[in-house]
Amino acid sequence: QVQPVESGGGLVQAGGSLRLSCATSERTFSGYAMGWFRQAPGKEREFVAAISWSGSDILYADSVKDRFTVSRDNVKNTVYLQMSSLKAEDTAVYYCAAALGLPTPVSYRYTNWGQGTQVTVSL
Repeated sequence: QVQPVESGGGLVQAGGSLRLSCATSERTFSGYAMGWFRQAPGKEREFVAAISWSGSDILYADSVKDRFTVSRDNVKNTVYLQMSSLKAEDTAVYYCAAALGLPTPVSYRYTNWGQGTQVTVSL
């Protein structure tokens, strides 16, 4: 399977916005739920958001609810994470991954991970 490729990270001031993208092949994307996770320095990887193949089922971590929006384009084989009202604690490497079945916050359910994109939020 083709590894997903994340993009769109960067340096942003607190309160700002960024849009992350994760592109992969149809074989990796079709029928799969897609999830976003993040890992800050010295911390474990944590769940951010996930979306089902149809887009009808969406999950968010409490820490990002009402600030982040996950979406997908099944024609472009791409999943997005729109991040707004960013905080310093959102600083992390953001990863996307694919999982069979329904979206889940459980990382071991995801079998195909990207290399990540760095998001840094300055005060």
